[in-house]
Amino acid sequence: MNPRRRLTKLTVTAMVAVLMLADGIALADADLGGATLTQAGAERAANKSGTIPAWEGKDTPAAGWTPAQPRGAFWAHKGEKPLLTIDAGNVEKYADKLTPGQVAFIKATKGYKMDVYPTHRNCGAADWVSANTKRNLTEARMAADGVTLENAVLPGVPFPQPKSGAEVMWNYKTRYRGVGLSVPSFYTVLSPRAGSDEWVDANQEMDIFFPWAKKGANTPQEVKQTLDALYFQYKSPAALAGQGAVGVSSFGAAPVEVSYYFPGQRRVRRMPSYSYDAPQIGMENQYTVDQAFMFTGNLDRFDWKIVGKREMYVPANAFGMYDFKTKLHDVFQPQAIGNEHRRYELHRVWVVEATVKAGARHTAPKKTFFFDEDSWLAVVSEDYDAQGKLWKLREGFPIPVWETGSCDLETFVQYDLITGRYVADMATAGAGKGMRWIPESSEPRYKMDFYTAESLRARSER
Repeated sequence: MNPRRRLTKLTVTAMVAVLMLADGIALADADLGGATLTQAGAERAANKSGTIPAWEGKDTPAAGWTPAQPRGAFWAHKGEKPLLTIDAGNVEKYADKLTPGQVAFIKATKGYKMDVYPTHRNCGAADWVSANTKRNLTEARMAADGVTLENAVLPGVPFPQPKSGAEVMWNYKTRYRGVGLSVPSFYTVLSPRAGSDEWVDANQEMDIFFPWAKKGANTPQEVKQTLDALYFQYKSPAALAGQGAVGVSSFGAAPVEVSYYFPGQRRVRRMPSYSYDAPQIGMENQYTVDQAFMFTGNLDRFDWKIVGKREMYVPANAFGMYDFKTKLHDVFQPQAIGNEHRRYELHRVWVVEATVKAGARHTAPKKTFFFDEDSWLAVVSEDYDAQGKLWKLREGFPIPVWETGSCDLETFVQYDLITGRYVADMATAGAGKGMRWIPESSEPRYKMDFYTAESLRARSER
């Protein structure tokens, strides 16, 4: 028989099956943890010029560190000097390694500068987390809607070789932070309006529970599709004191379940629409719900596309943003975060673009995210308004987390390029206490019973 005729007899279904099988073999053979790729799927090698070094392995602290002490004092490279400084006078020289928002903000902000330090690729993972990541090469999958994580082996990177922007987002949303994050005191800071000197300095406490992050190999199905459960309560200012909330997020398409306590009413109210671009209570319409943690909530209002990879100056090893012994407004100054508290390095990043879906709405119809290749952390992101104008710039401040063996970012800033105001969240400067990443715990606050409306009411009315 003519070989050509035999080929034409293959059905479309069979061709698809062959392609899927070949793709699965390629993924299974990916060199995770080998000579080419790190355990998380990043390029292990240095760049050609040597300005980005080869991956170093996970970071460790100097002897004597405990979680009760500021982390930066125990970092091996704490005494380094900047390689270069970027300001309004030379920003165009470095614009190819900056985002449009970074360039615009540097030009517009008097006295603002970016000190760029030697690059350290020190984000790793525990061996058992890396083993889960390797399993995800063949076991993790997205649902048919293209935005829901249907299955993954966790904790681990679901998609170390991502094929869509939504897969990259899930790498970030499922970053390993232990089973819990405890923040006994932190600030959400909102800078004054033009012509005013009145800040919003909202002090609060927070706990977050990740039921899938216990040691071992877990799936969304085994934790009833619960991505995370969060509790917070305001301590000050007086206008917010006593308000608090619990929220439960899902791996699936279900909206975040939020219950909010209002002390003036002495009641808990369910808030079914407190998600997406809803303004956060008390933040003067400067901060939406889904801007928290760089991005939070469901992905379903956007189409997500990988634009590519590039080299960029991004926040990295930003221990200055987690020093709880500094004064709040030494760090958070009228126009921006103080120069000496930020640190930037040259890293390879994935670029992901989000565009609002046809028929959907959002106050920021286009977003761009920049993810560090070693950690999958969203180190920079930008929002565009309905007219396509660059609107907001966010920078997240990552550090190695020695308790978990990975890297994380919690503290971040969002600059409004139109109004000139900014908001920073998860800030422990001036709080007197630091964050705790908790690998394992049997405490009641790391169980789902802690995150119910009834539990919130009981705590709030004591």
